[in-house]
Amino acid sequence: MKDKRGLITSQNSGFFQDLIRHIKLIFRLLGDKRVNFFLKILPVAAVIYLVAPVDLVPGLVLPMVGALDDAAILWLGTSLFISLCPDDVVREHMGALEKVVDSGWEDAEKDVPDEIVDAQAQDAPALLGEDKTEGREY
Repeated sequence: MKDKRGLITSQNSGFFQDLIRHIKLIFRLLGDKRVNFFLKILPVAAVIYLVAPVDLVPGLVLPMVGALDDAAILWLGTSLFISLCPDDVVREHMGALEKVVDSGWEDAEKDVPDEIVDAQAQDAPALLGEDKTEGREY
């Protein structure tokens, strides 16, 4: 599945995995020199608003709306930041974050040459603690 930027998104990832990847992307973009300094103010200002004692909608009047406006400002600041960053820079960092080696279980004997398998089979009794030197005195 591809998003509007052409990035491949995983269908197997959950909410928390996507959230962590999103946060990592923001930190990577904040550290990238190709992103405009003034653009980097957006997520920083959103986090400052989150911890600041001033709210657009006071929590005393409408407690639920007070918490929702903090979350909305944080989401808006970070989403706007990512969408305004250069597309090639975002694609580069997303590609680096999504590099995962997909692997499955398969028998080693399929890909290993016969000489190595035979050598391992000969060493197996020693690895299992069996004594191959029967009849020898020490």
